[in-house]
Amino acid sequence: MRKIREVLRLKLECGLSHRQVSRSCRLAHGTVGEYVLRASAAGLDWEKVQGLDDEALERLLFPGQVKGAVVERPLPEWAAIHRELRRKGVTLALLWQEYRQGEPSGLQYSRGCELYQAWRKGLSLSMRQVHRAGEKMFVDYCGPTVGVVDRATGEVREASIFVAVLGASSYTYAEATFGQGLESWIGSHVRAFEFFNGSSELVVPDNLRSGVTRACRYDPDVNATYHKLAEHYGVAVVPARPYKPRDKAKAEAGVLVVERWVLARLRNRIFFNLAELNAEIARLVAKLNERVMRVVGVSRRELYETVDRPALRPLPAERFELCEWRRARVHIDYHVLVADHYYSVPYQLVSREVEVRLAATTVELFAKGVRVAAHPRSFRKGQFTTVPEHMPAGHRAYAAWTPERLVRWATHSGPSVAKMVTAIMQSRAHPQQGFRACLGLLGLEKRFGRDRLEAACARALALGATKLRSVRSILDTELDRQPLPGRDPGSSDQPPGPVTDHPNIRGAEYYQ
Repeated sequence: MRKIREVLRLKLECGLSHRQVSRSCRLAHGTVGEYVLRASAAGLDWEKVQGLDDEALERLLFPGQVKGAVVERPLPEWAAIHRELRRKGVTLALLWQEYRQGEPSGLQYSRGCELYQAWRKGLSLSMRQVHRAGEKMFVDYCGPTVGVVDRATGEVREASIFVAVLGASSYTYAEATFGQGLESWIGSHVRAFEFFNGSSELVVPDNLRSGVTRACRYDPDVNATYHKLAEHYGVAVVPARPYKPRDKAKAEAGVLVVERWVLARLRNRIFFNLAELNAEIARLVAKLNERVMRVVGVSRRELYETVDRPALRPLPAERFELCEWRRARVHIDYHVLVADHYYSVPYQLVSREVEVRLAATTVELFAKGVRVAAHPRSFRKGQFTTVPEHMPAGHRAYAAWTPERLVRWATHSGPSVAKMVTAIMQSRAHPQQGFRACLGLLGLEKRFGRDRLEAACARALALGATKLRSVRSILDTELDRQPLPGRDPGSSDQPPGPVTDHPNIRGAEYYQ
């Protein structure tokens, strides 16, 4: 009103032209003319203008537009607007068009946006984030654990509580696992997807070691097994930035809710197995999801059914099989050591590094992303699993040799050497591995001579040592040059006596 009063003073009291008043007040020429016409229509001169306050002057100049005479207009339900905005493709402009169709005399779009933003400021910080339907699943572990008592020993084992929360609906899943290792971490994700009956576009974990091998604010490294899980379910893993709790505010809120509404109710309970604990957690989580949320006015389950569930991606036909990914280097014998067992790969990969996918029943090996070998998993430590096609042509010819042929060859060095070759061959699952050990045995003849090799093999067999390293040790320490005291060379039943005869050796009679 200050400028309107100045326009009327310059025009009515000072008698300036419209153009002069326009320049002085920095107003458009037409605006000055409109103010003067309104004053003239109201019968005002400068003396009357001076005697009026701003509200009275406004009422005379602008009848029917006084602020106090605002018409009551029906307001939309802000909580419903907030819920609908979580759906894909839904905008505030679309919702406002639908609102005006039902309320033709309703608020204008700009005013509605102002009121909605003011309503949003009243929500908590975590609720202010806009989560699209089916977009994100937040995962984390609760801080508190729950003890599980062993009935037999009374030992208390602590169980960790895994929590998964859908971003748009806050629909919550929780379960207990022993530890937070890779197997528990992956298994909890699989069961969470099955609980939600679908997978989200993104999974937002904390920088837990089981999921993230290297934490970084901008480019974290995701565990290989976790990455394969993401590929299987068609999701992307986007870890929260370190020391940025707002990146996973929904998970933090979900963990807090589970701690207050689930774990707090179990604080005085004693559980004797994990299944019993998980059954009680499932019951309390179901009640939590049915509870009406105060801010939005509906339950988590209702929001899930109407918002998140239709937008989730369908689960694959097969459940994800837990596997462990490792790196290994191919040895010169074209085998890779995986979990204490040797598996063959094509001999062309010798000295190269390969990736190993270790599952419950299979072992797969990859070179530069291409699978080069697959074997049934074996739990025999120190043994070999060899595919003939992986061998060089020369080794394949050797592999065709029979144990009898190798024994005949070893007979030229002596009968004890032949017996040692027989024992080595019987201890190996594959002829080629036995042949390598026998070659090493026969090669000792060049260094130590035929007689010493024969004596060493005889001593090793007498002691029950049927390993190549045992024969080599006897030769290195020259034990083959010493006789076996108290043992008849022609007898195979009498146990060997002391290896050496020395005054410091007490003997059995000392202890009688």
